[in-house]
Amino acid sequence: MKKSEIVNLKGEKISDITLNENVWGITPNNAVLYDAITLAQSAQRQGTADTKTRSEVSGGGRKPWRQKGTGHARQGSTRAPHWYHGGVVFGPHPRTYGKKMNKKERVLALKSALSYKVQDGTLIVVDALDLKTNKTKDMIKVLNDLKVSKNVLIVTHELSDNLILASRNIPKVELLQNDEINTLDVIAADYLVITKDAVKAIEEVLS
Repeated sequence: MKKSEIVNLKGEKISDITLNENVWGITPNNAVLYDAITLAQSAQRQGTADTKTRSEVSGGGRKPWRQKGTGHARQGSTRAPHWYHGGVVFGPHPRTYGKKMNKKERVLALKSALSYKVQDGTLIVVDALDLKTNKTKDMIKVLNDLKVSKNVLIVTHELSDNLILASRNIPKVELLQNDEINTLDVIAADYLVITKDAVKAIEEVLS
């Protein structure tokens, strides 16, 4: 059984928590993890790039000169792709970049990401994240006491107004509820700060 320390907001150990090995202790599947990250990044793409074909650009309805006798090459329209102001060949058009992934693969990818955090020692379980104020400086003090920096993902069972307001202006700090946790955010974070209640809720869903 894997165990992790439970600390308070000052970074002091108060107890231990037993982690479910089926969620936090599996052998990460890098192939599925890669597919899940690619899927999430693809879903963020807008796919709104568009170019006009020769049938969509304005003008070009009249043959520019007669077929024979001018010395020029024959032309049917001034909006052919090789003309200035002509249409674009094989240019981008609106599309979706979404990919498909079955539920078991999504679960395996998230378990792999969570297991990496335990292996790397970047999982920090806190007793609770109850802030008395909504001041940013108080949240920064909490992060400093927990000794986390760079990209930090905070996961809690319930989001309080103070927690939301105190963390929203801190760069590279992401705040999620446990039912919003996803593979991309976990992998992108250098530290995962999670409440013990969120740990249990995640284990109930993934185990």
